Amino acid sequence: MTRIGVVTFPGTLDDRDAARAVRLSGAEAVSLWHADEDLHGVDAVVLPGGFSYGDYLRAGAISRFAPVMTSIVEAAGKGMPVLGICNGFQVLTEAHLLPGSMVKNDHLHFVCREQQLEVENVDTPWTREYTRGEVITVPLKNQDGQYVADEHTLDELEGEGRVVFRYRGWNPNGSRRDIAGICNAAGNVVGLMPHPEHAVEPGFGPDGPRGPRTGTDGMRFFTSVLHTLVG
Repeated sequence: MTRIGVVTFPGTLDDRDAARAVRLSGAEAVSLWHADEDLHGVDAVVLPGGFSYGDYLRAGAISRFAPVMTSIVEAAGKGMPVLGICNGFQVLTEAHLLPGSMVKNDHLHFVCREQQLEVENVDTPWTREYTRGEVITVPLKNQDGQYVADEHTLDELEGEGRVVFRYRGWNPNGSRRDIAGICNAAGNVVGLMPHPEHAVEPGFGPDGPRGPRTGTDGMRFFTSVLHTLVG
């Protein structure tokens, strides 16, 4: 069975939700502790949301130095699929697996809402089951969700097709060019601020076309990587 690791840092909140999403997709969820140096033979890794180490210094800044991140950076360099959600996205930027940085929302308030996203890159292991241009709805909750980068980096991301998701309808945090998620040059590392793991099960997700709490648009993140890994 495909094994997908879910990392827990001190202050992580959404590790159990991410692990449940992995299990619902048909893969085995493997718990990875921040102090682990061994990835225990996993085939992919999810860095879930929360407030790792209390977001001291900067969101994700301390987690970048956790022993598990040394192994993840090495594995990502060899092509292992890695997904960073919210705080996980922040950790990926701090670890330089993804360019740019995350700062306070431009309105300086915590935001929690159902958020529409437009899918722009379906060539990553985490998005292959989506359609380019498709609009999906997943929950969003953050206070340090504004993605920033210099103009050269932004132009490079655009030119190389590395913007994976863009906010649709409303930019909830002031992210440059409405960017909600990006990938690395190889495409195996993806980070986004919204939470697909909270939109995987009818009755517990956002409102959908079939009624209240029926939205499951986030499930295809996890089935995408599963099908990528099993061929």
